[in-house]
Amino acid sequence: MSNTTRTEHDLLGDRDVPNDVYWGIHTLRAIENYQITGRHISSYPELVKALALVKRAATVANCQLGHLDPQRADAITAACRDIEDGKLHDQFVVDVIQGGAGTSTNMNANEVIANLALEKLGKAKGDYAALHPLNHVNMSQSTNDVYPTTLKLAIVFAIQDLLSAMAALHDAFSAKATEFSSVLKMGRTQLQDAVPMTLGQEFMTYAIMVQEDMARLEEAIALIQEVNLGATAIGTGINTDIRYAKLATELLSEFSGVRLVPAHNLIEATQDTGSFVQLSGVLKRVACKLSKVCNDLRLLSSGPQAGFNEINLPERAAGSSIMPGKVNPIIPEVVNQIAYEVIGNDMTITMASEAGQLQLNAFEPIIAHSLFKSIEHLAAGCRTLTDNCVVGITANVEMLAERVRCSAGLATALNPHIGYEHSTWAAREALRSGRSVAELVLEKGLMTQAELDDALRPEVLTAPRSH
Repeated sequence: MSNTTRTEHDLLGDRDVPNDVYWGIHTLRAIENYQITGRHISSYPELVKALALVKRAATVANCQLGHLDPQRADAITAACRDIEDGKLHDQFVVDVIQGGAGTSTNMNANEVIANLALEKLGKAKGDYAALHPLNHVNMSQSTNDVYPTTLKLAIVFAIQDLLSAMAALHDAFSAKATEFSSVLKMGRTQLQDAVPMTLGQEFMTYAIMVQEDMARLEEAIALIQEVNLGATAIGTGINTDIRYAKLATELLSEFSGVRLVPAHNLIEATQDTGSFVQLSGVLKRVACKLSKVCNDLRLLSSGPQAGFNEINLPERAAGSSIMPGKVNPIIPEVVNQIAYEVIGNDMTITMASEAGQLQLNAFEPIIAHSLFKSIEHLAAGCRTLTDNCVVGITANVEMLAERVRCSAGLATALNPHIGYEHSTWAAREALRSGRSVAELVLEKGLMTQAELDDALRPEVLTAPRSH
């Protein structure tokens, strides 16, 4: 930062601000107050972009309604566009966790946009008599409608990356399902042998699980798109034109490309964080199911000699500093850990939402931070699982076939032919003697070879039988 400074004033007094920065006195106090995570709001570029979009929509609405002169409006609009395009994101320096219901984030945006707009007018930074962060950039606004509206728009942007990552994971599982469609194996319930299935069927369930969660995310996004822009302090719309809320929301939809709708009751919407809780619950669902899939992949690849050893995961790194040749399932393990984090974030969001009081929830910054972490890390986890694990999985086909041939679980398929009692005897005797169910049934004369061959065909073992 520059050695030269400019003096700015707020209700607490005067402070010197470095002359080359675009933020001002309110941001300076926030920097001093909130040294919490070391992570700035600029680490979520979607949030900064959404802030600029909200400010641009508000500015254009105020200008169209005759409350802001065109010269200032044009300068503010141009500044917002620059920030939307990625410029000056390094000037958004407030910690992501902050008090004040997000006021410091809003002030940071107001000051950066104001000083950039002043530059465009040929004025010096800090010349707020010409263009003021609060009187002009923040006209018809409060943190209490700007921050939640910004957060919702930013979440819509961020979720697109997660959906894209999930779509790639779905496609990878689906491709493996096709590849393994003829590979017969034993299914399991409660970790015990059950009945035969194909490895392709097993992998197709993973593809479908991901696809279903993508649909649930789309539903949750629909709730996020209702905003309280124009509510100002508590939802009464004080200090706004009666036409402002509708117009500003329409402009924000146009500028962002995201269909946003005004909340039916702005007072209720200003204090309600239920849509964030709903979305977090869906993210937790995604995390739980991804973690379950990763548990399966670790089990199925366990061993190799002393485990299931049904599939092989790509070898990504040496697994031990003491055990030569050991390779661990590190990619499923890292996704498991992401899931645990998302589940913890959901609890944070739940408690923060519950803690809202009267006309405002002051804890939206931790809700925002937790949601963005969950979305960001789940997207990264899906990409890692796809690229570094799923696409390279192979099957131990011969071992799987031999386990089906020798499994006592085949007795279940013979129930309709020899009855439950004989099937139970065959299963127990197979386990005791080590002989196959088919061999025992033939020896006892319960079925002929032709009948057995027909009953134990893969297509019969793995699907309902047509009459």
